[in-house]
Amino acid sequence: MKSKALVTFALAMALCVALTAQEAKRAMKAPGKPAYPELAKRMNVAGAVKVEVVVAPNGSVKSAKALGGHPLLIDAALAAARNTKYAPSSEETKELITYNFSAGN
Repeated sequence: MKSKALVTFALAMALCVALTAQEAKRAMKAPGKPAYPELAKRMNVAGAVKVEVVVAPNGSVKSAKALGGHPLLIDAALAAARNTKYAPSSEETKELITYNFSAGN
């Protein structure tokens, strides 16, 4: 019984280490800069948009999905996220980008 618990603990620790390694951020080589939408400017809409991107091994963004933000700002954030370039890696990764829109943009 003691050895079964020890094996279970060891497997759990190995899984935690593997998950931690996957959470490491990839280096962003060329961040995409969002264009502040004209309608959002006129309406004084500001705020943050969070975008989850799937990055291919070669560093290009395969897909982008908005996780939150004002609807008038989301399209600009998604376009910028799709233009972002990352450092190459041996595998596909998911990254989180936050774009902040303010009156000064």
